Amino acid sequence: MEILTDLSRIVGEQLLDRDGPAALDAEVPLEGLVMGTRAGDLDPGVLLALGRAGVAWDRLEALLTRESGLRALAGTEDMRDIHAAAAAGDARAAAALDVYHHRLRHYLGAYLAQLGGADAIVFTGGVGENAAATRAAVVSGMAGLGILIDPARNEARADGARAISDPSSPVAVLIVPTDEELEIARQSLAAVSV
Repeated sequence: MEILTDLSRIVGEQLLDRDGPAALDAEVPLEGLVMGTRAGDLDPGVLLALGRAGVAWDRLEALLTRESGLRALAGTEDMRDIHAAAAAGDARAAAALDVYHHRLRHYLGAYLAQLGGADAIVFTGGVGENAAATRAAVVSGMAGLGILIDPARNEARADGARAISDPSSPVAVLIVPTDEELEIARQSLAAVSV
């Protein structure tokens, strides 16, 4: 972990030296989950192939940060539209959901391995709070890891934090709504109160 911390510090210092403080805001993480407009984890061979094809660095950056991910897979980054299109039989939207769910399951499994298990799995944000199909797909087949959801609880619409795990599930599966506006207000108040 110390090596990663040092590497992050060195990269950050190089960006600051090169472009000033704004450089850190401009750098967009590409690793991880497929996002609305970012590809997430990507085979480095793709970059080599695009480079050999003459794709310029600026174009490559635009492709990876603003034109990939769900937008490239399904034609939109709006998960409500993707779910609706998949339910209507759109193969492209269904494939995008498969990729999205696969990557979520991959990272959930990786974190469970790193942590040696979990006490709870928490779904939050727009997709986590509202997409029962995504929640079900993400934890599907994880009974051996102690993760079971109750299908009726998962499908039920309700306000507030709630458990959707099966009562026999050793790992709690929760939906916890976010209140980003309240958090922004709290942090703003703390910043001006200093």
